[in-house]
Amino acid sequence: MNAPIGVIDSGVGGLTVAKQIMKLLPNETIYYIGDTARCPYGPRNRREVLHFTWQMAKALEKMNIKMLVVACNTATAVALESLQKHLSIPVVGVINAGARAAEKKTKRNEIVVLATEGTIKSGAYENALLSLSTKAKIIPLACPTFVPLVESGEYEGQFAFDLVAKGLKPLADKKFDTVILGCTHYPIIQHHIEKVVGPHVAVLSSAEETAKEVKDILEYNQELSTSKGNPHHVFFTTGSVPIFRMIANNWLESKELDIRRINL
Repeated sequence: MNAPIGVIDSGVGGLTVAKQIMKLLPNETIYYIGDTARCPYGPRNRREVLHFTWQMAKALEKMNIKMLVVACNTATAVALESLQKHLSIPVVGVINAGARAAEKKTKRNEIVVLATEGTIKSGAYENALLSLSTKAKIIPLACPTFVPLVESGEYEGQFAFDLVAKGLKPLADKKFDTVILGCTHYPIIQHHIEKVVGPHVAVLSSAEETAKEVKDILEYNQELSTSKGNPHHVFFTTGSVPIFRMIANNWLESKELDIRRINL
């Protein structure tokens, strides 16, 4: 089935998931919406997040997508159940994928969850991790400065590192062997996070695990694309096209991206 896969996020963070889907499923077309004009979602109330997530989902539904990936942890925590219940296509989120990746990797069951305020407050990662292992010792930490840092495009250099180090200060006296990047923006600053927590800590993104789940579902439903060659991906943003283009070109390592503005 050659219909596109829809990917939604509060901004540019979901590009980390889109990149893994493109890598694992090179024949699939992706239609992506990043709600950069209203990002970040983390500090917003549940009603707003639900409303904004549904706006993106409906916009992509009109474009005849065959599957929806909620590549935003805050939106997954708030809206995944509602989307799965009311949409006629498969819908996957990133939280269970991130929890699975951490459960496979941890040696001591000491897991830090870095995420937005909304995701941390929801307790979604704790629930997902404890459903996989009752031995899990979970240290949740909200990092509200990280998403604006990534969305600004100024995530390289000393200033960015110092801001990340400040955000991770509460972990200084904690014991852990695994960190979940519980926000899809965070892999873009993963190099800074790894430098702060040190070489003996595994820092994991949910992107790879999410891409595997997408592949498994499409295979099971016999909906993998049959077309060969270069698929035409389309990236929509509700905010600044130049800033989105700069980050997308850098992260996806391509200068030929079709990036458009969308009003939801």
